[in-house]
Parts: sequence; structure tokens; C-alpha cells
Amino acid sequence: MAQAAPVPGGMSRPGRTPEVEGRAAGVRARPPDVFDARTHRVAHIAVPVVLGLVYGYWAAANNRAGGAITGWNLLLGFVSALVFAVASMALLTLAPRMPREVHALLWTAFVGCAFGFIYSQTGTSVWRAALMSLLIAAVTFAVFFYRYYTHEDASGRRIR
Repeated sequence: MAQAAPVPGGMSRPGRTPEVEGRAAGVRARPPDVFDARTHRVAHIAVPVVLGLVYGYWAAANNRAGGAITGWNLLLGFVSALVFAVASMALLTLAPRMPREVHALLWTAFVGCAFGFIYSQTGTSVWRAALMSLLIAAVTFAVFFYRYYTHEDASGRRIR
């Protein structure tokens, strides 16, 4: 139902949406996108690859615990980087198409697994790594669910 538009003298005209600076009142203006579509396509691939390389290096460094770099250590780093990059690219592609609850759960699972694997490479017990991973996943779910719940409608369309 459209809101009444104010008219001079304090009266409003029913059936018309008031306008503020050329847009409907209550609708926030989105900031201009300074990057073109090509830049977004490149970033959609480059950011997960760079983050994957950082993650792989981190996993390999935690695993060797300051010891000598070995072939198996390099393999662990590159495989970790590949899995992280592919999983994050898949999430960036598929998660926005999901309902907000599933969207938050997918990112929660990704963050929880990524953190749990990194934490397990430090040599701690499996129980401690699992508990810390569940704690990080719970916090991640709370933050992401709040963000998606307040910034998307039930259909998954952004409202802000």
C-alpha cells in the first residue's frame, strides 16, 4: 500500500509515494559502484585464490612447527590452498541463491571446517580442535544469520 505524499500546507495526498531527492522516501540510496563488471568477475576468482594461498601457507607452517620444509609439507600447503579456494568460490557462487538460513549455515560450515583444520595442524588434541571449531562456527552463524536476516527479505533479495 502506497504512503500518502505530503503536499504544501501539511496535508497529504493518498495513493502517492513521497519522494526525497528523486527517490521514494524510506529507500536508502546505494553508493555508486566504482568497479565495472570485468573487475568484479576477476575479483570473484582472484580473492579466493589469494586467500587460499594464504590459508595453504598457514596450514603448512602450522604443520611443520618451525621445522624443515619438506615435499610433503609443500604438498599439504598446495592441496589446502586448492581446497580452500575451490570451496570459497563455490560458496560465493551458490550461497547467495539459498534462503538466508541456509546461506548462513553454508558459511558457518565453511568457516568452522577451515578453522578446525588449521587449529588441528598445531598439534592439539582432536577434542580441543573440534570444540574450538564448534565455538567459532556458533559465533559465525550468529553473526551471519543476523546480517542476512536484517539485510535480506525472506526470498533472499537484498533490502539495503
